[in-house]
Amino acid sequence: MGKYENLLKTVLAIFGTSAWIAESIKTYPQNFIGVSLGNEYIRVHVLPSGRGLDLKSASGQVIIDVFTPAGDGPVRAALIADRLDAYLLGKSFAASTATVQFDKTSSFSPVGLDKGNAALFKSIFTIPFNLFGV
Repeated sequence: MGKYENLLKTVLAIFGTSAWIAESIKTYPQNFIGVSLGNEYIRVHVLPSGRGLDLKSASGQVIIDVFTPAGDGPVRAALIADRLDAYLLGKSFAASTATVQFDKTSSFSPVGLDKGNAALFKSIFTIPFNLFGV
């Protein structure tokens, strides 16, 4: 398995854990097209963009689009960002072929109404990572 596949599978597995599922925040990977995604969900983008320590390593950012109902104010989106911080900030996740280590800093920015669905408000959560391949 290559480093990019390792990275993607390791990061997406975080959102398949029973603990995350218990948060009741629908989570979809980038390039997922659903019939009805609902009025609150997150979409995960894994962007390797930097060097790693060796050929099996990489660094970059995980960017998470946070969608909440338009007109409900910013609090719910901020609460979701806080939950993402609790799960990711400064943590490492190991799989059989790779470990992803997240930075101790993140950012959160409101963007505005979603261009594809004006009933949703979009915010963006970003956190840097390092991938260490095995």
